[in-house]
Amino acid sequence: MTRAAPTAWPADGAELLEPSISYALVTVLAVTPELLPRPTPCRGWDLRMLLRHASESLGAISEGIEAGRVGLDPAAEDDDLAADPARAFRDRLCQLLDAWTGPGRQRQVIEIAGCPLAGNVMAAAAALEVAVHGWDISRACGQRRPIPRALATSLLAIAPVLVPRAGRHPLFAAPVTVPATVGPSDRLAAFLGRTSWP
Repeated sequence: MTRAAPTAWPADGAELLEPSISYALVTVLAVTPELLPRPTPCRGWDLRMLLRHASESLGAISEGIEAGRVGLDPAAEDDDLAADPARAFRDRLCQLLDAWTGPGRQRQVIEIAGCPLAGNVMAAAAALEVAVHGWDISRACGQRRPIPRALATSLLAIAPVLVPRAGRHPLFAAPVTVPATVGPSDRLAAFLGRTSWP
C-alpha cells in the first residue's frame, strides 16, 4: 500500500527551504567556540558534531541541486569545517540557498545512488533537516528559539512522508510524546525524536 502525499505537500520546495535557511542562519549566530562541547537534543552529539554533520549534509544537497546527482562518497572535510564549524555551517546554508535560487538550478529530478528524486521533494527534505537542526542549535545554545509557526506547521504536515515510522532507526529516534499544549515547533522536534521538555 502506498502512502498518499499530504494535501499540504508544497508545489515548490523553495517555499519551505528559504524560510528554513533564514531560521537556521539566525540560530547559529548564538554559537561561540565555548559552546561547541555542549550537548544537543541529538542524543550523543555535542554542538561541534551537529554542526559538522549538518554542514556535510548541506554540501551533499547543494551538490544534488547543482549537478543533478548526489554521490555516495563523503567529501573530504575542509579546513573551515574543522576550524570553525559555525562559520562553515553558515557558509553552506548560503551556498545551498544560492544553488536553489540560481537560474536554471531548480531541477525536476535529482539522482541519489541511481534513484530519481523529484527536486521539490529534495528541497522539502532539506528544509526539514535545516529547520530541525536550527532548533537543535538553538537548544544547545540555551536560546530555545522556536521554528516559526507557519514553517513548523508546514514541515509537520510533510514530516511523516519524509520520515516514516517504519525504518527510521538509526537515523531518527522514535517519536516522543509531548503535552498537547506545545506548539508546532516542539511537536515537529518531538516527531523526530528530540527530548528537551519541559
